[in-house]
Amino acid sequence: MANHLGREGLIKISSTTIGELRNYSLSHSSDTVEDSVIGDTYRTRQGSMKTWSASGDLYWDEADSGQLLITIGSTVTLNLYPEGASSSDVYYSGSAIVTKFDVSASFDGLVEGSIAFEGNGALSTLTV
Repeated sequence: MANHLGREGLIKISSTTIGELRNYSLSHSSDTVEDSVIGDTYRTRQGSMKTWSASGDLYWDEADSGQLLITIGSTVTLNLYPEGASSSDVYYSGSAIVTKFDVSASFDGLVEGSIAFEGNGALSTLTV
């Protein structure tokens, strides 16, 4: 079993890497519907509609080509590479809607950004 360092990961919008990324998360889940019937002693369920979303934090950079593609309400192809983008690395890809790009700053820190995406269809698991 292989382990990977978080610093190996990256996010791309299409083929453009989002720069200054500090962290990110990917959530992939499924709704369930109950299909228990009279006589069952335990509830049973079936998987139903699936959904996914991604979010992250970054240092804001007004000149970064990846950050410039983060436009609220736009639909993008989001590619998440947990182990990097070298040959044979696994990554996740899907169409997503940009739902958030917040920018914040404090007097003693760097200008930071917070981004969020909602999946718009299936999330594929692929190999570089």
